[in-house]
Amino acid sequence: MNILIVGPSWVGDMVMAQTLFQCLKLRHPQCEIDVLAPEWSRPILERMPEVRKALSFPLGHGVLELATRRRIGKSLAGQYEQAILLPNSLKSALVPFFAGIAKRTGWRGEFRYGLLNDVRTLDKDRYPLMIERFMALAYEPGAELPKPYPRPSLQIDPLTREAALAKFGLSLDRPVLALCPGAEFGESKRWPAEHYAQVAEAKIREGWQVWLFGSKNDHPVGEDIRSRLIPGLREESVNLSGDTSLAEAIDLLSCADSVVSNDSGLMHVAAALNRPLVAVYGSTSPGFTPPLADKVEVVRLGIECSPCFDRTCRFGHYNCLRQLMPPSVNEALERLQGTPVEVR
Repeated sequence: MNILIVGPSWVGDMVMAQTLFQCLKLRHPQCEIDVLAPEWSRPILERMPEVRKALSFPLGHGVLELATRRRIGKSLAGQYEQAILLPNSLKSALVPFFAGIAKRTGWRGEFRYGLLNDVRTLDKDRYPLMIERFMALAYEPGAELPKPYPRPSLQIDPLTREAALAKFGLSLDRPVLALCPGAEFGESKRWPAEHYAQVAEAKIREGWQVWLFGSKNDHPVGEDIRSRLIPGLREESVNLSGDTSLAEAIDLLSCADSVVSNDSGLMHVAAALNRPLVAVYGSTSPGFTPPLADKVEVVRLGIECSPCFDRTCRFGHYNCLRQLMPPSVNEALERLQGTPVEVR
């Protein structure tokens, strides 16, 4: 049985989608799973053993390009018995429809009747977590989900990890604290640079080294954090934001002895690598997309106006993050370091 998954458009969602792939393999051990998704997601999918192929989808988020979607659909005709759609948009349903895939499964969304023929109605109270909404699409409507829930688990090739370490001149002679201070969602998810710098300083004084991760958009905040470290400590940090590919970032994150991250895609990557993780929440909540790993500490204030899920603070103060002080994160790191964690 060949199954086509139409994948999500965000890093964290793609990581969490592995729970669906795991459920499909549990239910249909011999099935082959291909994922149609943006090219950037290939390094994530290649580290999921459940996925046979990552199929590059050339259109950007929100672009219709009906002729291109028809062409892609026709190229996939006759190859799959089922398609499962993770986005709820009408556009995401077009390729499986044009491919003529017999069973097209997804949650009821933007006027997709006819495009989907296995339409599910979402009960948000029954499935409060995003992974539950993904996993449920592997089963018949109303079926009980298997427990304990599977967790995303990205597999690392030691050779590619060694190559990444060599490329950036990195050594594992000291414990590694990985900092992920960015968030594509917006400012309301970003813990202040000065707070990250205080956490970095504390760990460097304990003999750690600090690696900063993110996209090229996060490079300035990485430099801001480093600039707040005094000479002698600054040299024990390296800003990798925007310099690594996503594949290299994943491999290097797998070396971290601890990770501090905003609620972001890299937070979910770190969790899927089972790294000890402190997740900093401000405007959002771990109640929908929590990091899924063995050793996680969620740090948040939970002030009156949060979670608001706004990209920018409607009051302009960002107190849910600014008033969350570094000692809370330092204490969480100490709790996580009770037992050593091996690099896998």
